Amino acid sequence: MDRSTTDFNVRLRTIKIRELAAGIIISAIVAGILMVFFPILDENGDLFFITLLFLVLLFFVWALKGTTGLGRNFENIFLPKTRNEILYVFALNIIFAFIFTCFIGWLDLFIGFTDPNWISIFDIDSVDINAGAFLLSAVGSIVFAPLLEELVFRGILFNRLKIRTGIVPAMIISSFIFAVGHDFGGMTSAFLFGLCMCILYLKTDNILVPMSVHCINNITATVLEITPIDAIAGQFPWLILTTIIVLIVTLLLIKYIIEETGALKKRFS
Repeated sequence: MDRSTTDFNVRLRTIKIRELAAGIIISAIVAGILMVFFPILDENGDLFFITLLFLVLLFFVWALKGTTGLGRNFENIFLPKTRNEILYVFALNIIFAFIFTCFIGWLDLFIGFTDPNWISIFDIDSVDINAGAFLLSAVGSIVFAPLLEELVFRGILFNRLKIRTGIVPAMIISSFIFAVGHDFGGMTSAFLFGLCMCILYLKTDNILVPMSVHCINNITATVLEITPIDAIAGQFPWLILTTIIVLIVTLLLIKYIIEETGALKKRFS
């Protein structure tokens, strides 16, 4: 990383992948040492993971220490144009995420017609949620995921790749790697989400913009996890309305990605 620059946005772009890898390895070693002194970290995998994420976050605090401009970045996310785009991209992605619900819903409906003994997937009782585990999961999803995933995948990986491969390949590669870390049903939505985050970051040169979308998205997803909305949206007749809305949003999402990517290629060519 270039310690000579004091601009937050510029310093972030200079952090190398090997420096990030070293930071993660050191964080893992420290977390392992802490596990010896605090056995609860060994007993609770979620707590250990949160501790590891916190240590990786400290790496970024150290790497970006002494820079200025973060306050300006924070102010810029509330500009009307930026705020509206944040909400628009969030809405497109959170609705598109229901595409897997639609797929399962139609499959469930088809099997139900052909097999009278079939028990609907949506009729299966949900497992009781452990409050402590849910809280740790929520903290990881709402706080650490938006911060670290944007810093890692957009702030470092995307920035370093676009120097070597160009904008579009860097968007695709970094978003694919980002998607691989998600569950199978969410990989497609995570990949498109990653592309949108690359677009927002490149348009604004402000990592707080994709972080904001990511945070709002994960807050909403966490809340939806404790509601029966999937079961409602995936059952007939609501499944028809859900599918229509998802198809419209899919077209809008693809249109946004294609148009914005084309504009960015022209801007940075």
